[in-house]
Formats: sequence, C-alpha cells, structure tokens
Amino acid sequence: MLVLTRKSNQSIMIGDDIEVSVLAILGEKVRIGIQAPRDVPVFRKEVYLEIQDERVSAPKGAREEVDAALRGLSERR
Repeated sequence: MLVLTRKSNQSIMIGDDIEVSVLAILGEKVRIGIQAPRDVPVFRKEVYLEIQDERVSAPKGAREEVDAALRGLSERR
C-alpha cells in the first residue's frame, strides 16, 4: 500500500485519468473528490462489497441485470 500525505486542496493522480483531491478536512473526517472517466465505476468500499456479495449469490440473469445497472450508474456521472 502506498501512503501519501496531502493537505486540503491538494491532489494525487492515479494513472493519467483519475484524480483524487482532498476537498476539506473537518476533525476526523476528510472530504475527497474523485475525478475519473465515466467508464470507471467509483463506489464507497462498503457499497462495492455489497455489490460483489449480490453478484455471487444472485442467479445468473440477476447478475447480468446488476451489471447493466452498474454500467448505467457510471454513465450518469
């Protein structure tokens, strides 16, 4: 794991297309912004893990529906 220190209004780049910015630091909370291409899905980890659990436990047809819905969400950003 790479660990970086950033202050408010500073960013890091992931590859050429993804920028993660520190927008504000409020006590123990850090507000971040993520700028990524529309085809790159971005989720909070707990949401991502729930999606993965549903994919594994869902019947094949339902998995395809979930995948299509996720693609639709990432296209709306």
